[in-house]
Amino acid sequence: MAVAAWLVRKQTGWRRPLLPYFVQLALNAAWTPIFFGALQLGWALVEIVALWLAILLTMVGFHRVSKTAGWLFAPYLAWVTFATTLNFALWRLNPM
Repeated sequence: MAVAAWLVRKQTGWRRPLLPYFVQLALNAAWTPIFFGALQLGWALVEIVALWLAILLTMVGFHRVSKTAGWLFAPYLAWVTFATTLNFALWRLNPM
């Protein structure tokens, strides 16, 4: 993630393509306390879906600047897709 952001910043400076990057960083940091700390599986699901969308927007925006930077986000998007699936399954299995 940092290398991708560096590649984009190197070409654009601190411009618009980095905004979704910082949004997804904040959403990434927020998910763990919601899911594990507060045990709010439903809210964590809403939050991780927002994170997934922010990652996708970051990936597309980065890809427009640097194809390498865009593709560097593919494993992260795959991992969050898996985590979203797990979050959804746990939410469905544990109604509160």
